[in-house]
Amino acid sequence: MDYKKSKEKIKTHSTYQSWNWWPLLPLYPYGLRKTFFTELVPNQVWSFEQLQGIYYVAVPVRLTVVKVSGGLMILNPLPPTKELLEKISQLQKDHGPVKTIVLPTASGLEHKISLPALARCFPKSKLWICPGQWSFPFDLPLDWLGIPKKRTNILFSDGLPHKDICEWISLGPINIGLGRFQEISCYHKPSKSLLVTDALVGISEEPPALFDLDPTPLLFHSREKGSEPLFDSIEARKKGWKRLVLFASYLRPSQLDIPSVFDVFRNAFNTEVLNPKSHFGIYPFSWRKDWESSAKELLGTYRPLVQIAPVIERLVFPRAKEVFLAWLEELRSIKEMNWLISAHYLGKVSFTSNDVQNLKGKIEKREWAPSEQNWKFLGWLDKKLLDFKVVPLNPMSKFKD
Repeated sequence: MDYKKSKEKIKTHSTYQSWNWWPLLPLYPYGLRKTFFTELVPNQVWSFEQLQGIYYVAVPVRLTVVKVSGGLMILNPLPPTKELLEKISQLQKDHGPVKTIVLPTASGLEHKISLPALARCFPKSKLWICPGQWSFPFDLPLDWLGIPKKRTNILFSDGLPHKDICEWISLGPINIGLGRFQEISCYHKPSKSLLVTDALVGISEEPPALFDLDPTPLLFHSREKGSEPLFDSIEARKKGWKRLVLFASYLRPSQLDIPSVFDVFRNAFNTEVLNPKSHFGIYPFSWRKDWESSAKELLGTYRPLVQIAPVIERLVFPRAKEVFLAWLEELRSIKEMNWLISAHYLGKVSFTSNDVQNLKGKIEKREWAPSEQNWKFLGWLDKKLLDFKVVPLNPMSKFKD
């Protein structure tokens, strides 16, 4: 292939996966969003994954499509690139039109920002959103956020979509200061799947297949210092994945040190790392020898480990444990449930009422929202937010009714 044809192919590929509204939430991979598509439950549930993160600390975020009467329902919107829309179009040919789009969270920015563009792509669809939507720094009305008010309904107060095959269960609301945290999970009866946004995740020791499209984040964080080039191997990918999970779970795990500016720049700008993918050797992290033991606590070895993400537990529910346990108790009553499908990390994970009971029992026995070891930074951050009165001491104070 000559240079001109190669250049044209790259340009087309970039346009196919471009997201021009990325400055509204400037997270990696910015304006280029590759989508990994897979069927989770045959003829019932499909997953569309993209990466999202900061400084290569990127984990999968998922839009889920489920089969409903006469067509399809989308949950947890993502940037509607041409690639993503083409894959949804293929589903529509076999299963009917997109009838419903659901934003089941009040605080999930990555899904909220994508909703207006996705709604315009499916103008005949009906929109359903979680109560208590809010924006920062100004709390704007739906129209100003780009959400078409005339075809938008509020979950519960305006009814519920597809009640014949979907059971809708609310987690919250609780007051998190700037607004509310509330998430509406959906139990899709035909697929026996519980669909959630942030409340629960399943994490495996194997890196998600999405990284096969671009393993750069894994390889970047698998190194010990910035002077090391990005070297691709199965071992490097697994090592990088474990570190990404620690970052995403604790923000600053206890086994992570921040080297001096002198050490950072001493290892930078070497010949082998003079490229944007390596950030020109700028690598402001130093891992202690025992870092891997902490990662094992978050990763399932023989099966994915279902859990509430530490960052959610410590910053969203530190004083609302009973709210989370009450939600789990509601889930426990769904006797036919087989699967958990979250908007983050792994897609389909085995999850039954017995698994809910076991998870609930573990949470009741262990310390909730600790502030020591890997949780130390999260505990410090929560204390600062309390001190500055950004978050309330009583998260239920605003939502007694």
